[in-house]
Amino acid sequence: MKKSITILLLFVTAVVAAQESNNGKKLWAKSILNEKAPELVVEKWISKQPDTKGKFVLIDFWATWCGPCRAYIPSLNDIQKKYADKVVIIGVSDEPAEKVEAFNNPKINYSEAIDTKGTVKNQLEVKGIPHAILIDPKGIVRWEGFPLLKDNELTEEVLKGLLEKYKN
Repeated sequence: MKKSITILLLFVTAVVAAQESNNGKKLWAKSILNEKAPELVVEKWISKQPDTKGKFVLIDFWATWCGPCRAYIPSLNDIQKKYADKVVIIGVSDEPAEKVEAFNNPKINYSEAIDTKGTVKNQLEVKGIPHAILIDPKGIVRWEGFPLLKDNELTEEVLKGLLEKYKN
């Protein structure tokens, strides 16, 4: 009996360890990790609406006035350029279209949309930006959070690991 319980505990531990988790990472939103992503609702596309079929989608909730958001844009530009065949990045702001369209410092080289009602942002209970979610090609959230959070950054290395692990 004791041996059976030990084997069962080892099995349960292995299953739990195999799942992605936030490992106590500070979130300023409701966690939806490993869950089906909400449908992306936007009011207006600032750029052309991207084709996301069969690709990972990185949604970045941001604002023109947000310093950390602006600091992360060059990283997002680099990721989009390097992984364009696998990843679609979509920046979503809840500011008016004119404000986002006029923004160019730094220039954004990925898809942009606005949602002044904050439909998805509110559904996720986002309390701090930037907030990003990475959705795999099957529609499951594989990364979430503040992409610049010390020791939990969404770096190219982290992204590469997730792309490999959750590719079609």
